[in-house]
Amino acid sequence: MQKINRNVVLALLSLTSLVFLLFQLCYYKFYLSQKHVVRKFLGLISSHNIPVYLIDPLILGLINKDIEQIRSSPDGPSPECKYFCAPRDFTTFALLDKTWKHEVGLFRTAEKMGFQWLKIINKDPRLDGMDDLSGMEIPLHYIFKLASHAIHLVVFYERSGNFLWHGPLRLKQHMDRKFVPFRKLHFGRYPGAYEKPELLLVSIDDLKVQIPKNPSSFLEEMSHSRFLECRYREARAFFQLYPDDVSLDAVEFRKKAKSLLHLAALTLNNLGVKFWLSSGTCLGWYRQCNVIPHSKDVDLGIFIRDYKPDIIPAFQKAGLPLKHKFGKVEDSLELSFQGEDDVKLDIFFFYEEDDHIWNGGTQAKSGKKFKYLFPKFTLCWTEFVELKVHVPCETLQYVEANYGPEWKVPVKTWDWKSSPFNVQDNGVWPIDEWDNVIQIY
Repeated sequence: MQKINRNVVLALLSLTSLVFLLFQLCYYKFYLSQKHVVRKFLGLISSHNIPVYLIDPLILGLINKDIEQIRSSPDGPSPECKYFCAPRDFTTFALLDKTWKHEVGLFRTAEKMGFQWLKIINKDPRLDGMDDLSGMEIPLHYIFKLASHAIHLVVFYERSGNFLWHGPLRLKQHMDRKFVPFRKLHFGRYPGAYEKPELLLVSIDDLKVQIPKNPSSFLEEMSHSRFLECRYREARAFFQLYPDDVSLDAVEFRKKAKSLLHLAALTLNNLGVKFWLSSGTCLGWYRQCNVIPHSKDVDLGIFIRDYKPDIIPAFQKAGLPLKHKFGKVEDSLELSFQGEDDVKLDIFFFYEEDDHIWNGGTQAKSGKKFKYLFPKFTLCWTEFVELKVHVPCETLQYVEANYGPEWKVPVKTWDWKSSPFNVQDNGVWPIDEWDNVIQIY
């Protein structure tokens, strides 16, 4: 009986070893298929002179750890397959639209090489405007599939704000939703906005590919890349009810406001300070895709955690003198700078509490303090007056908090102390602090 048990045990061990060996062989074959498909894809695009670059976040994350070694070694850091041999369903590359137009020939060659392909198109938002929603469709994503691996090719377009944009991945009704695991794709859940990357040609796993020169910066951009399009259809409906002010004064103010916003963005970006369109400027973007002509100022928001003492001298150096400074860094800080003529730039600093975010206000003659409460929000990119800027992703809640449910109705008479829907009294500054917290120039 003991002998039989020993034989059974030996048989089970042999079977287990065989299964493990087969598992390893299958895994190794799977690894090879990843690199094999990437190699064939790179050969495909090279034969058509298509300059693509790698944007796969998982691979870039690995590359970033070895970036100094990769930069210093033209033949790659090591002969082992380290980057393109992980068990993944897809690898992601990017394509600049203006660098390539001849897709028909590419598809024919791809099919001869054994690739299946899918093209995702949608409307071109760059052609949308107040007078014409063209509806013209452009390619946003390509997917090339070979065996068990797919290449996701994301198409980037230049926008007038001098940045790159990619569209969402939305399948038409007739498309095969099982073509690849779409939910796992890193790009396409929503549109994204990026700076134009400087590219670096590297050799990894015996493959020559272009990557963003600074992978860590690209990965950081990716984590905050979500883009919101201006709502042109709603803006057109708004102007049908409330015709736009096209008077000379309105046109002149919008021109000055645009110039001021561009200068403010340049100044804050140079300081590395994140900001967003706030108050009336945010309302103008969301409601009518333009500056509100009777607002008479430009409003920006900044989280107090991003405050830098260099902000005031930087704006003064840019030709915008300080008009007033209310509050202090610890409480209700706001700055106002004088732009061209009577157009001013107001910067409100926001403070984060457990369940809400708020900014403060100060009445100079009385020392009264006010607080404006907002639900918590995150930041998205948008394009406004030919500029890439942030707005609250939860824009409707942000606007409604400030302007109430009737935010669609224009209001020309506005009292900052009582008109906002979210304003509340916040005490009075002690008289002995007035010299510090109420500064008017």
